[in-house]
Amino acid sequence: MSGVPVPEPPLPALTRAEGDLVDSYLAVVDLLGRINPGRATHTYGALRAAQALVGSATALRDALTLMHDRGENEVYSATLTRALRALDGERRAQRVSLPPPQAS
Repeated sequence: MSGVPVPEPPLPALTRAEGDLVDSYLAVVDLLGRINPGRATHTYGALRAAQALVGSATALRDALTLMHDRGENEVYSATLTRALRALDGERRAQRVSLPPPQAS
């Protein structure tokens, strides 16, 4: 089909370790959003998220260690940013910040 633009793939090409880095990072972000005292609604949910955070942080560390051990010493932030955006990372990261002030 000549003249028809080809849509960009939803995710850029990543190494397996980069994919693990992005996935693990977003898992940590999701858990921190659930723990955030400015947004949490129940202590039990925040407690469960805090308990799971250890495993997710370990997976994040392991992904970065693998990248470093394999000689992937640079983080290609533009490519990883595209991946994070494709996986709704901006919305997910907003939950880590404080909510906007309430109007009085």
